[in-house]
Amino acid sequence: MEINLIGKKALIGASSTGIGAGIARVLASCGASVTLASRSEEKLKHTLESLDTSKGQRHQYILVDYNDHEAYKVKIDDYFQSNKVDILVNNSNGPQAGTIDQKNLADYQNAFELLFQNHCYTTSCALPYMLANRYGRVINVSSSTVKEPVSNLVLSNTIRTALISWSKSLSDDVAKDGITVNSILTGLFDTERIQSLTNLDAQRLGISYEEALQLRLKQVPAARLGKPEEYGYLVAFICSEYANYLTGTNIPLDGGMLKGL
Repeated sequence: MEINLIGKKALIGASSTGIGAGIARVLASCGASVTLASRSEEKLKHTLESLDTSKGQRHQYILVDYNDHEAYKVKIDDYFQSNKVDILVNNSNGPQAGTIDQKNLADYQNAFELLFQNHCYTTSCALPYMLANRYGRVINVSSSTVKEPVSNLVLSNTIRTALISWSKSLSDDVAKDGITVNSILTGLFDTERIQSLTNLDAQRLGISYEEALQLRLKQVPAARLGKPEEYGYLVAFICSEYANYLTGTNIPLDGGMLKGL
């Protein structure tokens, strides 16, 4: 089975490093033209240089700050004035860790803009072309915590669950138009986000980083962190013609970490 995305254009959020960059590299290797999006121009340029161009693709990047929703909308509006996409990967940095007693209403509002409004708005900009073309892929980089909440990630647990519900409703509306909408429930991947959260665990427990990491890995039957490129392989399949009938799903990608059926 060969995945061919030649001629397809993809916009991938938070793609200067980590999972977003892993997705970008795999989609580019399948022939897609990729637009990277992040706030670090230096990292974007580095990732852009690593993308495959052997199939005539033309890649680019845009600078966006997911933590400033109003400014983000301006940048996205400007992007869609001259660009259309077949594949939209909704992804952003996560909100700060913390428990219920550590967060206030302003924190929830900021997380809502970061993880919900940004993605809903970007999707609304991408949909008209997808509808006209009768093809589209909307993929949300979500988290396994929507199924099994983690107490110190209350903002992420809460807002990502709202996006999952919205996405299910959207998938029902656009399935007849050849557009699929799926969410990936992310486990523990080798990214800066996991490194940061593991450092917080180490400080809280008074242990070394390596000890804290091993505590995390005890939750994973595969006994390791996932690789960003492995994430990209799943996204590439969802984007392909082989997944035309796959929509409205929440797919765990976590090395077996989720315990529920």
